[in-house]
Amino acid sequence: MAKKKKKAKPVEETDIDVNIWNMPAVFVLETQMPEAMVTDLNDYLDELRESEDKESLAGTLVGQIAHGEQLNMDPEHEKVRSYSKFITSLGAQYINHFMQNTGSSLEKNRQVAVDETWSVHSYAGDYNPIHDHGTKTIMGLSTTSWTKVPQQILDQPTAGDSLYSKYNSSGVCDGYLAFNYGRNEIMNVERLRPPQSFEVKPEVGKLYIFPSWLSHMVYPFRGEGERRTVASNLNCWEVEPELQPKTAEIW
Repeated sequence: MAKKKKKAKPVEETDIDVNIWNMPAVFVLETQMPEAMVTDLNDYLDELRESEDKESLAGTLVGQIAHGEQLNMDPEHEKVRSYSKFITSLGAQYINHFMQNTGSSLEKNRQVAVDETWSVHSYAGDYNPIHDHGTKTIMGLSTTSWTKVPQQILDQPTAGDSLYSKYNSSGVCDGYLAFNYGRNEIMNVERLRPPQSFEVKPEVGKLYIFPSWLSHMVYPFRGEGERRTVASNLNCWEVEPELQPKTAEIW
């Protein structure tokens, strides 16, 4: 008579101590611009688009903007200056957060300063292929924000909603910004492989700050309307202790 096999006794959670490491690959700062700031940026850009002196950046940016345009912006213009101060202050907060959450420190403080700012005016079919940004300093940050978003994009399900799905030509990512920080673009449950990319739904006034090396792209969209983006690169200059200005941009 065959012996009955004994079933393995499950280990109770209280029987053993475990640590599961959450290993972050990147930090992304998210915030909302004040409504007045969005209005100022749109007023400035409306005037800029009508100006004969506007400078196109189509030859230096990777954006495949066939129906719109990509324009250089003056970060010191009276209608852009508050935005410039806003992002440099947030850039300092980003660096501070990074240092605190990685247990790191720097020999010299950093002064965050705007390197360049530009706008992207996209229409149906326009898109940005995957790319990253460069700055004049090794430590650099980039920003992206939206001041106009077509209604059909705003009406789409947001990532995490029950209706959200990348399959069956759903179109839920139309006009989205996508960050990619690894090889795993989608979730693979069977292989216990989390995604190393995530999509961001454009919203008017929403602003993101991220390290300039972070790869990202913008999906095309269908339908009417303008998807208006304001983006910047931020340099993080080393500052000698005796030369540190007492401003919010220094930490």
